[in-house]
Amino acid sequence: MRKVVIDTNVAVSAILTPTGNAAQIVDMIADEKLQICYSVKILDEYVEVLSRPRLDFKVEDQENFIAGVKQSGLLINPLQSDLPFVDETDRVFFDVAKFCEAVLITGNIKHYPSDPFVMTPTAFLTSLDESPDK
Repeated sequence: MRKVVIDTNVAVSAILTPTGNAAQIVDMIADEKLQICYSVKILDEYVEVLSRPRLDFKVEDQENFIAGVKQSGLLINPLQSDLPFVDETDRVFFDVAKFCEAVLITGNIKHYPSDPFVMTPTAFLTSLDESPDK
């Protein structure tokens, strides 16, 4: 099963646009077609961001997302990289993906070091369409 790490902005997009690319990826995780990898820091960020009042997400949507990650996800305690990051809070997503040999899916490619395993939701879905073992 293909492993993924999803940046918080992808989780937000999935809830905001239930028919969008980010939601398709989250649905694939829920359907156990993808294995989500996360760390305690990533889970903490998901909880903090999804509960922000300005996003006005239903508590049920927040809880369902977090429960899904915990239930089907792979909890990782990665080694910390020493690469430079624009936003230090993004480092943990990169480090977990690198450690798990997973694809990091983000809407903020520019925040991460240039690496083929860092993809936008659209690029990731396209890569699945092009995969011979689809």
